[in-house]
Amino acid sequence: MYLAELRFTLIADTEFSLAEQAIRRYLEALIFNGQMLGREFPTAFTGDAFCSRLVLPTADALSGQHASARVKAAEQQLAAAGLGYPQCQLLGQDLMSQQTVTELPAELVLFTTYADTCSPLRCANTLQPVPLFWLNPAAADYEALIRWQLQFQALDEIQLQQDRVLHKTAENSLQHYQSKLNRQGRKLATQLARQNQRPVWYALYSGSATDCQAEADKCCPGCGGNWRLATPQAGMFDFRCDNCLLLSNIAWECQSNSGE
Repeated sequence: MYLAELRFTLIADTEFSLAEQAIRRYLEALIFNGQMLGREFPTAFTGDAFCSRLVLPTADALSGQHASARVKAAEQQLAAAGLGYPQCQLLGQDLMSQQTVTELPAELVLFTTYADTCSPLRCANTLQPVPLFWLNPAAADYEALIRWQLQFQALDEIQLQQDRVLHKTAENSLQHYQSKLNRQGRKLATQLARQNQRPVWYALYSGSATDCQAEADKCCPGCGGNWRLATPQAGMFDFRCDNCLLLSNIAWECQSNSGE
């Protein structure tokens, strides 16, 4: 991933509120198209321009060939706010981020955690992030997918806090197969698989279990089949169901208790 600076030069008299709205509209369009990562974009006024710092999944992420209709429309609206065409300067690789794949994998997995700022679509074998704009979206862009990711990350952070509030509510949403969050995630994975003619697995989180002795032998929650792997996939997933396109892990609390 790359750290970049985006410069919006003033080309006409404008008001800060108009400029701020136009820049925010444009950057949010980039986020929902997967061309920009994260939720924050610090922006400073330098006297003759507004400069925003952002993280990109690839060096060419802001190329026009990747732009959605929403991005193009937001870009056109910058001029109405007195701003010129955004100029991008790559500052270098972001040393604090995960590195994306170099080519589109044959199999993908929908997987994220509270700490991630990268794409929620990963290589199913290495868990390296996959730029969303390399794929065919199920809609106009990836807003539904990004909003699903934000909900998942918020719940994941809640259930990991030491002084936890609504812990079980958050954990149940994350690990119950039929929770609204997981139904939505599986639907998104299915749509992306159909649009891109390749398997998109869904990673089902497992944090706790009622019986750690039986956890390693649990059945697939989707079809009831045997899904235990002899060797964990991507060093994380102990279970894989080819029928339901599900991946999962032995509950983390059971791994901790057994020293696995």
